[in-house]
Amino acid sequence: MAKAKTAPKKIKVTLVRSAIGFPKNQKNTVLALGLHRIHQTVEHNDNPALRGMLNKVIHLLKVEE
Repeated sequence: MAKAKTAPKKIKVTLVRSAIGFPKNQKNTVLALGLHRIHQTVEHNDNPALRGMLNKVIHLLKVEE
């Protein structure tokens, strides 16, 4: 019997604070998440790599599951 595939969990990420004044690696992480301006929201599939990126810049984001 084959398992039924379920759709991957989605996570909504919103940039609520500017990355100006923070280290370059944090700015690059925000850009890698696809966020370019404040109050912009993007959806990503939940995975461990994404969770690590979110933890790195959680002080700049609002995350909804």
